[in-house]
Amino acid sequence: MRTFPAAFVRSLVALLAALVATGVVAGPARAADGDVAWTVRTASNSYGADRSSYSYAVNPGGKVDDTMVVANRGKDPLDLAVYAADGFTTQTGQLDLLTRDKKSTAIGLWLRAGGDHVTVQPGKSVEVPFTVAVPDNATPGDYVGGVMTSLTQPDQEQGINVERRLGIRVKLRVGGDLTPRLAIENLHVDYAGSGNPFAKGDAKVTYTIHNSGNAIESARQTVSLSGPFGWLRATASDVAPAPDLLPGESWTVTAAVHGVAPALRLAATATLTPLITDASGSTTPLDVVRSTGHGWAVPWTLLVLVVVLALAVVAAIVFGRRGRTRRKAREDARVREAVERAVSAKGAQTT
Repeated sequence: MRTFPAAFVRSLVALLAALVATGVVAGPARAADGDVAWTVRTASNSYGADRSSYSYAVNPGGKVDDTMVVANRGKDPLDLAVYAADGFTTQTGQLDLLTRDKKSTAIGLWLRAGGDHVTVQPGKSVEVPFTVAVPDNATPGDYVGGVMTSLTQPDQEQGINVERRLGIRVKLRVGGDLTPRLAIENLHVDYAGSGNPFAKGDAKVTYTIHNSGNAIESARQTVSLSGPFGWLRATASDVAPAPDLLPGESWTVTAAVHGVAPALRLAATATLTPLITDASGSTTPLDVVRSTGHGWAVPWTLLVLVVVLALAVVAAIVFGRRGRTRRKAREDARVREAVERAVSAKGAQTT
């Protein structure tokens, strides 16, 4: 059995613990021994009650004040770090926040809590006020981040410190021209046939969705393939919608299309219906975006068979011509010999 170095094991445990302990929604967070637990929620105020997250519309140079409520459900006092961070979309399509060692450039920089730590007694709740101050030169559009609470505890068994984070999402729309824009980039198609030259195969269509605008957008999407002149059309099934993409982010899509005829040249078309959500939570579809790429779907077995047959036909023609040439040459030689014998015999009779 393979043995891994102790340092590698400790690093892996730390990574898994950090992934499990990170949250961007209100809820409980428990320590490894189960003795400590806390929750975070939005405060009820003029912005609303029972909000699941924070959402603001602010012009450049403006600011908003709000509050997060931290409750200690455990038996011991809690000393929690409080900070803000920018958000990003993970490879699984979920929102996550930058860790404290990563530099934020938007909400993580603009949001400031009343303090960088908060102490909460067992069974008590503490309000943590914060301010989001938008710079005068802020670019219009959508921003996402979060206000976080964090508890770092030692793991005696592994000999490492584990950080558990719990926070609430902050969505900010900075006033100005909103220009939602999705683009399809780097579209290509790969075909895999079978040994049967007349059987259909599978194709894989890959492309990148790039949010090149300044609004958060998701998208419904479809993928189809066709042969020359639009014949032999096939469609990918169950192409999942693209997740919410922040401005500047990209998302790679791979769609499988089954039952594709080996039509030599394939045209793959990806179609997006961009979706944008306003401050009230209403989703609006935007103009459809399409892109087409091409790839080869060559029935290699059939092609080899055709080449072999063509070579056989050519060989038959060549050898047939050579045979006819040789037969003609032999016939001409016999005629010449016969003529020469006839001439010789006639000369002898004359003499």
